[in-house]
Amino acid sequence: MSVGRRIGVIGIVIEDREQVPRINNILSDFNEVILGRMGVPYRERGVAVISLIVDGNTDEIGALTGKLGQIGGVQVKSALVSR
Repeated sequence: MSVGRRIGVIGIVIEDREQVPRINNILSDFNEVILGRMGVPYRERGVAVISLIVDGNTDEIGALTGKLGQIGGVQVKSALVSR
């Protein structure tokens, strides 16, 4: 494994569904650090949830979560481990 790389998960809760195209563009821009993605519409609560499995350095992952976190109606949390 490369030095300085981290594995982790990112949880994204989308409250404003009109932001989905913007979110997808950002995820596409960071496809090199995204290993897997699962999206679930939670219609009863009026939100959508995306979970990502990521492998990258802290700058890459931080840039991804930072860009997502700047979008209104979107909540982002991450958990990373050093390996």
